[in-house]
Amino acid sequence: MKIVFVNGCFDILHRGHLELFRHAASLGDKLVVGIDSDTKIKADKGEARPINTQRDRHFILSCIRYIDQVEIFETPEELVNLVRETAPDIMIVGSDWKGKHIVGGEYAGEIRYFEKIDGYSTSQIVETLSNR
Repeated sequence: MKIVFVNGCFDILHRGHLELFRHAASLGDKLVVGIDSDTKIKADKGEARPINTQRDRHFILSCIRYIDQVEIFETPEELVNLVRETAPDIMIVGSDWKGKHIVGGEYAGEIRYFEKIDGYSTSQIVETLSNR
């Protein structure tokens, strides 16, 4: 069984996320998605985030047909452990991570980069909504 792994906040889902999941699922037999905990998102993005709780994000992602398993992690160490336990054949990260250290990447068979789709960003959605 070929396992593919992606991770992120996935706070407000948009087309870019769904394109990522569809692409990732096409590369293997099982897609595992790791999501940042609420505490980690607050630490990384500020007190106003996440918009959706980890419980709700977990539920929503679990309902997407491309995704087979959703796991929550709170720290970089927990992400490393999750990738180690999952032992993915392919780990997909955003192309903005090229040349940077990929947390847990040493436990993936290979790392592939996904080009973000212009015009789709959770941060832009939040900014647009706050300016209305």
